[in-house]
Amino acid sequence: QVQLVESGGGLVQPGGSLRLSCAASGNSFSSYAMGWYRQAPGKQRERVATITSGGFTNYVDSVKGRFTISRDNAKNTLYLQMNSQKPEDTAVYYCNILYRTSGWGQGTQVTVSS
Repeated sequence: QVQLVESGGGLVQPGGSLRLSCAASGNSFSSYAMGWYRQAPGKQRERVATITSGGFTNYVDSVKGRFTISRDNAKNTLYLQMNSQKPEDTAVYYCNILYRTSGWGQGTQVTVSS
């Protein structure tokens, strides 16, 4: 089973940027569509960005134009570049194989605050 480890979170001021990374184990990463998800306190986890094995991307409306999902299959790594961050982006961010309901990692905390 592919295991995932997220990193890159932290505290950022409104308008700032962060880049999250998701390191995947195994040798089948390139064949999977992947997603970035987030869960804010007291809210359900939501999917914010997806990327297919061929590189096609999709975003939830609230992050369109601000977030960019990408992947480096040679490094078995998924990325999420987050720009123009807002306080409502504060959440724990997770990556996972698209539509997989198990195998969640620890996530990485992103806090947007002045």
